[in-house]
Amino acid sequence: MSVNLATMLREGTKKSHTMAENVGFVKCFLKGVVEKNSYRTLVANLYFVYTAMEEEMEKLRHHDIVSKIYFPQLHRKQSLEQDLYFYYGANWRNEVAPSSAAQAYVARIREIANTQPELLAAHSYTRYLGDLSGGQILKKIAQRAMNLGENGGTAFYEFETISDEKAFKNEYRQALNELPIDQETADKIVEEANAAFGMNMKMFMELEGNLVKAIGIMLFNTLTRRRANGSTELATAE
Repeated sequence: MSVNLATMLREGTKKSHTMAENVGFVKCFLKGVVEKNSYRTLVANLYFVYTAMEEEMEKLRHHDIVSKIYFPQLHRKQSLEQDLYFYYGANWRNEVAPSSAAQAYVARIREIANTQPELLAAHSYTRYLGDLSGGQILKKIAQRAMNLGENGGTAFYEFETISDEKAFKNEYRQALNELPIDQETADKIVEEANAAFGMNMKMFMELEGNLVKAIGIMLFNTLTRRRANGSTELATAE
C-alpha cells in the first residue's frame, strides 16, 4: 500500500518546526547571534546523534523499508568530525561528550532500530532534509556570525557528493512515498518525526545558558521576544 508520506511529514510537522525555531538559541542564531562555545557544543551533540543514526541505518541497509531511504551521500558523521577537529583541535575525541538531551536522543534512535526500524524514516527525514534545506541558510549565518569565512567550521552543511540539492530532495521525497507501508505505519512515522523535533529542541534549550552568559540577558531577551515565522521551514518545503 502506498501513502503520500512526504506530504504527511511536511504538513504533520509544521507546528513542531515552528516551535523549534522559537527556542531562544535558534531565534538568536537566525538573527545572526552565534556564540562559538555553544555552537561547538551543538556540533558535538549532533556528532553523537548522527553517528547513532548512521550506524543503525548501515546495519539495516537491507531492511525492506530502511533500504529505500538509505543514502550514504547524506551521511554527516565524517563532516562533523572535520568540524570537531576545527573547533576542538586534534584531541577532540577526548574533549567531547553527549549532553543529557543528546544521550536521550541517541537512546531513542538505538531503541527503535531494534524494535521498530521503520521509524528511522522519521529521524532521517527530520535531520537530513533539514540539513539540505534550512541548513544552507544556517551555514551562511554561522560563517558571518563567527567570522569563519571559507576557512572551515561548517563542513556539516556541505554535501559535496550531491550536485543538485533540489533534485535530490525530490528523489528523497519520492522514496518516502514509495515505502511499502500502510496508513497506520505512516501515522507512527509522523508521530516519531514530531518526537524528533522535540528531542532537537531539548538540545537547543540546553545551550541557552552559555549563550545568555556570553551576550547578556538583556540582549537575549530582546532577540527572543518576538515569535519567528519559520524562516527555514519555507526552505525545507522547496
